[in-house]
Amino acid sequence: MAGPWLRARDRGRREGDHALRRTSSGEARARLHGQSRRRSPGAQPPRRLRRGPGPLLAYIPCPYKPDRPRTRSRGGDRQLRVWVDCTAAAHPLVLRPIIERLEARGHEVRVTAREYGQTLGVLERLGIPFEAVGRHAGASTARKTGAVASRSLALARWARPQRFDLAIGHGSVDLGVVSVLLRIPSAQMQDYEYAGIQRQLAFRVARRVLAPDAIPVEAMRRAGASEAKLFRFPGLKEDYYLADFEPGERVLDELGIDRSDVLVVLRPAPETSAYHADNPLEERLLDRLANAESVTSVVIPRTEAQAFSARARAAAGVIVPDAAIDAQSLIAFADLVVSAGGTMNREAVALGTPAYTIFSGRMGAVDEHLIAAGRLIPLRDPAELRLAKRKAPPGVRDPRDPDLLVDAILEARNRQ
Repeated sequence: MAGPWLRARDRGRREGDHALRRTSSGEARARLHGQSRRRSPGAQPPRRLRRGPGPLLAYIPCPYKPDRPRTRSRGGDRQLRVWVDCTAAAHPLVLRPIIERLEARGHEVRVTAREYGQTLGVLERLGIPFEAVGRHAGASTARKTGAVASRSLALARWARPQRFDLAIGHGSVDLGVVSVLLRIPSAQMQDYEYAGIQRQLAFRVARRVLAPDAIPVEAMRRAGASEAKLFRFPGLKEDYYLADFEPGERVLDELGIDRSDVLVVLRPAPETSAYHADNPLEERLLDRLANAESVTSVVIPRTEAQAFSARARAAAGVIVPDAAIDAQSLIAFADLVVSAGGTMNREAVALGTPAYTIFSGRMGAVDEHLIAAGRLIPLRDPAELRLAKRKAPPGVRDPRDPDLLVDAILEARNRQ
């Protein structure tokens, strides 16, 4: 049975009253019942739905909510409503200082997260409130595409009535899609220039893209970020979000680690990423670590399959955490880190921990720069791994001010 708005619309068409179709449902019902279209003095006009850029928004309900008053932030600027989207476990870490500084300036921040790996667990550990929306679809391109469409639609329904002024992501494709649909200025961060086609789209629609200055401008342009929207920051992104970091030994006690053992942290490759090739080195490396004496290896898996594979070895010296842990403190106290990804290795570099990469995809400019500087070691044979206690004390080597990134992100609102 058709609702009152549809009946009003049909009646308006029959009567030739085209103006009826442009009014809100409440005004349409008032006219059907013979009430005057005139408003009493001082009455608020009916809220009209904002026109969207495409037909998709016709299916996204937007309940009537009076506009909330806009106050001034502590910096004197208008208070902003900011949306932050986290789609991988590293994103809460990277974006935490940005969220905290935005809130310290008086802005309102809402966070969404995709269920993938330890993303939700890291947010909970950091005490960041969030809305869980969608989950990772696996390695299939077709399923990934369907998941982007499904999650983007769900996020658009959630975000539309909130009238965000700014959206922030770290290569979030879904945030890019929704920012176009809802016309929200967006800023994206990235430190790997060989992103897939979906991330390229996210960079193209963003008004601001932040990347390390180790990545050439031309490489970022090919990735979808024009020079005009590009902000190249010095150092590693890890230098910024670890700037106020102080490692705590509690994680060592929680995992039951013998302080006299050589402590190795191992991070497998993201199985679902298009830019990673199959890497048999991981299995050989884990076999060596499992059989080594006076060595404790902590495997931080990305998926349940990786966790199952590591636990299947049933080696006393191999630990697989059941939940999200303080991985940064673990890395700080580790004697070496071996990772097939990027973030954990760069965290090790930032904290002065010897780092080995077994990345099997196309090496990015940031890692190439670290390898050339001798701060990151490519590992091609498990026998080359030097299992020894480190001598340098833990701590951040080159802390940088996250406010530099916050200022660059806020500039997205003033760009077209």
